[in-house]
Amino acid sequence: MTATAQGASALLGLYARVGPVFTGGDGVELIAEDGTRYLDFTSGIAVNALGYGHPVIRDALVRALDAGLIHVSNLFRTEPGETLAAELVSRSFADQVFFCNSGAEANEGAFKFARKWSKKTGIVAFSHSFHGRLFASLAATDHPEYQKPFLPLAPGVRILPLGDRAAAEAGITAEETAAVIIEPVQGEGGVRPVSDEWLAFLRRLCDTRGVALIFDEVQCGLGRTGTLFAYEQTGITPDMVTLAKPLAGGLPMGAVLVTGAIASALAPGDHATTFGGGPLVASVALDVLRTLSEPDFLASVRARGEHLGAGLERIAKTSSRIKAVRGRGLMWGVELTGPAAPVVTAARERQLLILSAGPNVLRLLPPLVIEDADLDRGLTVLAEVLA
Repeated sequence: MTATAQGASALLGLYARVGPVFTGGDGVELIAEDGTRYLDFTSGIAVNALGYGHPVIRDALVRALDAGLIHVSNLFRTEPGETLAAELVSRSFADQVFFCNSGAEANEGAFKFARKWSKKTGIVAFSHSFHGRLFASLAATDHPEYQKPFLPLAPGVRILPLGDRAAAEAGITAEETAAVIIEPVQGEGGVRPVSDEWLAFLRRLCDTRGVALIFDEVQCGLGRTGTLFAYEQTGITPDMVTLAKPLAGGLPMGAVLVTGAIASALAPGDHATTFGGGPLVASVALDVLRTLSEPDFLASVRARGEHLGAGLERIAKTSSRIKAVRGRGLMWGVELTGPAAPVVTAARERQLLILSAGPNVLRLLPPLVIEDADLDRGLTVLAEVLA
């Protein structure tokens, strides 16, 4: 048995992996073991914002390793995490930050913080949502097929129809609801930008009923939509924002950004994590954050996003298989009249990697460093497979 076969058989079969074995990365391309290069419009599901082999990440890793501190636990202070938290605060609405290891953990932490602050237990999410696969975050995820094998999930979590004001008025109550969680741009649920009007309505409702408003920016945050935080484009300030995917450049890291009011309700021992905010990952995340925050970098994401969106609209005009195109920045969905999976396969066979978001939506999440020429390469393949 080969080493590859041994590795595959030893891994628990929870992923339906497809395609080649990747052994390297360069810029916006992944390199297979036979040397074939694939243009990557997935970014590791929005993680690899700076692509592959970027000097910012490489240099940060080397400096962190040279310091000799990979992990010391949160029993002791280290400089990188404290500096990273201060920079996140300086660039956002937040007063304090909690670090963890993933987006699902960030959302679970935010739920706990809201319950402690509000002294209530109810959590409200919305249709087409995806907030993670742990027990409370899965309960807030509108995918019954994900939930069914693991019932009962965490109690007190409700999913309401997105955009239904009457349902929100009835389901978000001053007596029971601790928090409302929503993605400003829904990712797994079909790449659906949520309207500013709906977010403003939720903000007013939460304010009048003593409810924390959580924006889940795990996928749409940190430059993906063309501003550092997606909430910046809405005119709405949440009480908490959850982050993860690109934060540490591919290393596992999540964060919860919180207001002073919520932070003041929390005390040592209320929540904890062994690895969160460790010196190595925080060192890398600090340099990634500084890169993603640069005004010229964000302007380039907006420009590339307009280029990609316009190209997708051109394809939609000539393809009867496209029902709708929607997105912001470099986060785009193409809703099809039929299933997405065959299109994802056909694109991969032409060395373009794309994702689905539900049964009928293609999801495009190229690295934020991509150039127009590579966007056009990908658009050409998409036009071929959707002809």
